[in-house]
Amino acid sequence: MKTRKKSNPHDSMHKEHKQCVPQQCAVEEIMVSEVVTITPENTLYEAARIMGENRIGSLIVMKYMTPVGIITERDLLREVVDKEIALEKDWLAGGASIKEEKVEKIMSYPLISISRKCSIKEAAQKMIEKKIRRLAVTDSGKLVGIVTSADLIRCLPETPESMHAWFEVDYFMSKGIITADEETSVEGVAKIMGEKGIGSVIVTSHGEPIGIFTERDLLTKFLAKDKSLKIEVGKVCSSPLITAPLGISIHDAAAIMSSKRIKRLPISKADKLTGMLSARDLVEAYARAR
Repeated sequence: MKTRKKSNPHDSMHKEHKQCVPQQCAVEEIMVSEVVTITPENTLYEAARIMGENRIGSLIVMKYMTPVGIITERDLLREVVDKEIALEKDWLAGGASIKEEKVEKIMSYPLISISRKCSIKEAAQKMIEKKIRRLAVTDSGKLVGIVTSADLIRCLPETPESMHAWFEVDYFMSKGIITADEETSVEGVAKIMGEKGIGSVIVTSHGEPIGIFTERDLLTKFLAKDKSLKIEVGKVCSSPLITAPLGISIHDAAAIMSSKRIKRLPISKADKLTGMLSARDLVEAYARAR
């Protein structure tokens, strides 16, 4: 099982990728080559801890030195929610916890990959086609890196604005906002995210938005540290909330998300939140741009 330092892997490569022209770039120019891996026999708790310590959202699953699958923070969220619901209904009382359950139970396979020489545009199109947010990067069949939707959106502000400035976020964002009061437990918010298949919830106080809680928060602040989910979400959400106005271009939205290092951007109109733009939404916009 390979691990790496806690420093952000994109910091060291950011200047390098700044110099390339995105529509001409190959995947190898923005991929993270330091791949963090785990085995099918490791526990879900170990997976959560490694992701949390490295502040990443996925691990490549290796068996006999061969990549066989991937486990993501979304997989962990679903597993936690499913167990909580099952426990409430007495289906799994006394059953296995994430400290006992194995990675092989919930990992996704086969691993979807792309050649390091493929263009960034091809990577974006493949992510949209396969409905995924991460691609393993290979060279002659050998795993050499990983590229995520977050890596791709860091390219968007560098792409000539003429390619996608006419795309407004309105077309790509998810309409409507899912909220939870600040006094809702983290456990309750995790259930909302799991049941609705979303990666974040806006946290409100007296009906007004004050922050956001994401699946990454659940992973790094709770699952990785084996902390109770009973705490009020208002005490642990990310605040203040970063937003953008309705009608902003994809180019400008990508610049905000890249500079703030966020993967979700709430969109507002007349001081009211109307939608949510995700990194995957931006990848779709880039995949469609000409």
